[in-house]
Amino acid sequence: MATEKIILGVDPGTTIMGFGIIKIVNKKMEFVQMNELLLNKYKDPYVKLKLIFERTIELIDTYHPDEIALEAPFFGKNVQSMLKLGRAQGVAMAAGLSREIPVTEYLPKKIKMAITGNGNASKEQVALMLKSLLNLKTLPKNLDATDGLAAAVCHFYNSGKIVGGKSYSGWASFVKQNEKRVKK
Repeated sequence: MATEKIILGVDPGTTIMGFGIIKIVNKKMEFVQMNELLLNKYKDPYVKLKLIFERTIELIDTYHPDEIALEAPFFGKNVQSMLKLGRAQGVAMAAGLSREIPVTEYLPKKIKMAITGNGNASKEQVALMLKSLLNLKTLPKNLDATDGLAAAVCHFYNSGKIVGGKSYSGWASFVKQNEKRVKK
């Protein structure tokens, strides 16, 4: 009997949200789709967050993923950028949790390490490795789509392992793991 699982990977961003979907059949990966949501034409940051939420819900309702993998924001020099990325990640996470889909987040270095064996690999190196692994014919112009796909592949490679990221199976799980952040 064939076992199947669908994994949605998301690279949340406020300019471009990349996403990729893979299907696992009998422990083998199959490419389903990758694309991006272009947000740079919208000036209002709240409209961008709404669009990220709506597109993530649309992907969930179309492909019915069993699990979602998100690229976690990383701290750079610009705190405002970190805040914007955290909000984008939060609404993508909320979309998954609202449909009771387990969500796991991975640091960019962890994703790069899983795909290329090098935590400091470039976006181009990750994209080329994914092209080889999944027999992709072409790569997208913007590599945000391959970043989303990489999150899904990283999640597959880490299935069954203890991962460094946080996993939430629903709102109750999120609240339980973040009790200090919840006002009583």
